[in-house]
Amino acid sequence: MTKNALPFTVARTENFFERLGDYVGDVFYDILPEQGYELRDEQIYMAFQLEKAFKEKRTIFAEAGVGTGKTFVYLLYAICYARYKGVPAIISCADETLIEQLVKKGGDIEKLEKALGLEVDVRLAKARENYVCARKLDQLSSITENEDILRVHDHIPDFVYDSSPAKKLFERYGDRKEYPWVSDETWDKIAWDPLQQCSTCQLRHRSGQTLNREYYRHAKDLIICSHDFYMEHVWTKDSRKREGQMPLLPEASTVIFDEGHLLEFAAQKGLTYRFHSETLHQVLTGYMGQDVREESLYLIEDILTLHEDWFDELDRAAMSIEGSSRKEIELNSDMKRISSSLFEKVEKLLDQLVFDSEMFTIDEYHLKIIEEYLEFYHYGLSIFLKQDEGIFWLEENMDTTTLVMMPRLVEDVLRKEVFAKEVPFVFSSATLSQGGDFTYLAQSLGIESYDSFSVNSPFDYEEKMKLYVHRDHNRDDKWEEIEKSLLQNNGSTLVLFSTLEEMELFKNWSKEKSWPFEVFYEGNQEISETVKNFQHVTNSVLCAYHLWEGLDVPGEALTQVIISSLPFPPKDPVFKAKRKHVDNPEKEVDLPYMLLRLRQGVGRLIRTNKDYGTVHIWMKATEQDSYQQPINRVLPVEIEKE
Repeated sequence: MTKNALPFTVARTENFFERLGDYVGDVFYDILPEQGYELRDEQIYMAFQLEKAFKEKRTIFAEAGVGTGKTFVYLLYAICYARYKGVPAIISCADETLIEQLVKKGGDIEKLEKALGLEVDVRLAKARENYVCARKLDQLSSITENEDILRVHDHIPDFVYDSSPAKKLFERYGDRKEYPWVSDETWDKIAWDPLQQCSTCQLRHRSGQTLNREYYRHAKDLIICSHDFYMEHVWTKDSRKREGQMPLLPEASTVIFDEGHLLEFAAQKGLTYRFHSETLHQVLTGYMGQDVREESLYLIEDILTLHEDWFDELDRAAMSIEGSSRKEIELNSDMKRISSSLFEKVEKLLDQLVFDSEMFTIDEYHLKIIEEYLEFYHYGLSIFLKQDEGIFWLEENMDTTTLVMMPRLVEDVLRKEVFAKEVPFVFSSATLSQGGDFTYLAQSLGIESYDSFSVNSPFDYEEKMKLYVHRDHNRDDKWEEIEKSLLQNNGSTLVLFSTLEEMELFKNWSKEKSWPFEVFYEGNQEISETVKNFQHVTNSVLCAYHLWEGLDVPGEALTQVIISSLPFPPKDPVFKAKRKHVDNPEKEVDLPYMLLRLRQGVGRLIRTNKDYGTVHIWMKATEQDSYQQPINRVLPVEIEKE
């Protein structure tokens, strides 16, 4: 078959969707069963529901339990539709772990290619923080003794730092996945971050993210990205066009949101404004270095003084939150007074910039950078000053303090910028509805008209899964009981923690233990490498706090899931804002979030009809008394009596 040709013929007198329907029927009734795949009624039902959505360019919520083969269904439609339209499909996943499940060796795309004799052009569009910053790395390599950083520097291609005029062959590099030995903590030191001024960087045309971006833009069939990256594309595409840059992603024939229930938070995150304490100083110092009028210089000095006062006041008011890196800010009168004065003075400086630029004393390039940042800063101040529209918090590290602002609601923007487009949008997950009702998700995303369906998992959970609930009286006793479960099962266990802090407590407690198996911790290596090791190292244990969804480890490598605590949302500013704007925060925010995440966590155990095992859920006595009934309703089996 010709690469990128439709896997079936369509004569001029024939309708594409009729031929597509015939082909899909052949695939699921004949071709896949002949290749050893099970004939699943749930999969076929889902396929013909999707056909309607593609034909009518509708939004559809496709809630399908584990084992229904939903990924094969949406991949088949996305590939065929992309080839029909001559425009790639975008598959947006919850995170990088889910992306790896699709594209890894032996993953769903490779399986589909082999079964159907297809050659799929699939390319990954990863978020910027997944690429090494060549400039940061080079600066750090001359002063560090960190072997992992020096090893990454040795792996950077020669052309990156070669400034000679000789002709060079550029190749893609810099993806986090290429340096699996690097821990999360070390990666943060050498990866792209929001403080980098990429537009003025001499290495920008040789950076890993630039070269990878150029590559994925030319995909013929599929571009796979994270929800975060898709939303960053949505929010920045207009401003990038104004600046003469291409949007982060090309136009798509269709968009599939895998684990689509997580899209709202990604949308909020994508609209986030980050104000670093020193960036304004850097920008305005550059302005002062130009030949500007004395009036402008005085104004800049006022702004810088107020800016420092503002951040000092924010820092004083910020309160740490357990289980979150975000510091909560209680707005006070001093804060509002300073920000109001800043708003007026920045507005005045923007006007002054027009006069200064007309004197032709500022070169156009610097003018553009200064104007861009001041407009961004001015808009952020306007959000800060409005009542009840934004969510604010402070983040701190050794180098900088950052004020982060996020819109409380995103549905209006999503309605206009995403779902107004006339392309099929498919939401796929085992957990999209609340008891079969999709209203909550649709409203939170600004979706006014949609189709929906639910199909249950075909697995016999009663036969395959044992589920136990344990009371958490004190931490050390719990750790000892978890230790017993790990030893009795001889590893082969996923331990899920609600937060990084909880995982670190267990990690510190277990340091003195002589485990008879290897224990992997999320964050010690690049995540796909950690998952691969867990899958292939016999009887190992994986401890994680992010992998409640997306992890797919079938077989003997995973026969036990331990949930160390109920996964309630953190008490951070984002969820505090959600709680503040509902009548019953516990019922409308905390409980739905926890139950959804719990369902996802339990769902890590049974991935194929050959899988089996045990789930242990730990909860405090008060939680058991309050939430046992709603928890029972979402669990796939009844709780065993010990």
